[in-house]
Amino acid sequence: MFKLIKGYMVLSIVTAMMLVFAGCGAAQNTNTNESTNNPAESTIAPSEQPAETVELTISAAASMTDALTEIQKTYEANNQNIKLSFNFGASGALQQQIEQGAPADLFLSAAVKNMTALVDKQLIDANQQVNLLNNELVVVVPADGKTPIENVTDLTKTEVKTVAIGIPESVPAGNYAKEALTNAKLWDALQAKSVQAKDVRQVLQYVETGNADAGFVYKTDALTTDKVKVAFTVDSAAYKTIQYPIGIVKATKHSQEAEDFYTYLQSQEALDVFVKYGFTVPN
Repeated sequence: MFKLIKGYMVLSIVTAMMLVFAGCGAAQNTNTNESTNNPAESTIAPSEQPAETVELTISAAASMTDALTEIQKTYEANNQNIKLSFNFGASGALQQQIEQGAPADLFLSAAVKNMTALVDKQLIDANQQVNLLNNELVVVVPADGKTPIENVTDLTKTEVKTVAIGIPESVPAGNYAKEALTNAKLWDALQAKSVQAKDVRQVLQYVETGNADAGFVYKTDALTTDKVKVAFTVDSAAYKTIQYPIGIVKATKHSQEAEDFYTYLQSQEALDVFVKYGFTVPN
């Protein structure tokens, strides 16, 4: 009888152990199936890396400040991986900076001679530069100015104490003004009352603040403020045609991005902005 009971107990223990193992196996299979049926729960999706921001440095004539600032907003909004950084100044000074190795991806000049100098020194490829815009030279006076000034000869009047002009050697607007005054045989006569400025925007500022009775600026500059008025437009036959060439600097580290912006500046969308600010497009 004892042996029968003992045998029965052993059989019960074995049966219980088999049930436990079977349960573990079922749980493992259930977990395995859940893992197989829900791969997203066991797989971490790779994070998308944002495109690296590329900063383009553009050395540009000061007279292009307002137009390029508006273009910048549109271009960066449509190309979110591009940041445009502008270095505005006199074209001659910008040319020298590029010659001395200052970082620049594009150069926008207010005179052909500054672009030509960089092409000649092989700092800009002749095939990656083009004349983009034209401008006009005007003489401005303070908005509340009382002295009647209608032509270059009127600048010699005793009531006109100071005439502002960009440094001819580095400021294209100043060079154009010197050429016009030289052709009118007035350059030497006006030396005693002339004050020279580092760029065309400083000329404008001198007239705005009343520190100059008149100043030679571009038409585009005159349109940016109501603190001055145009006294007269300088005879275009008296100076070389004002051309604005743009070019890609060979030393750029972002050649594709620089070329894209260079191309965009020649698009109708960009040209319309330049025209809005008083520039004209060459035929």
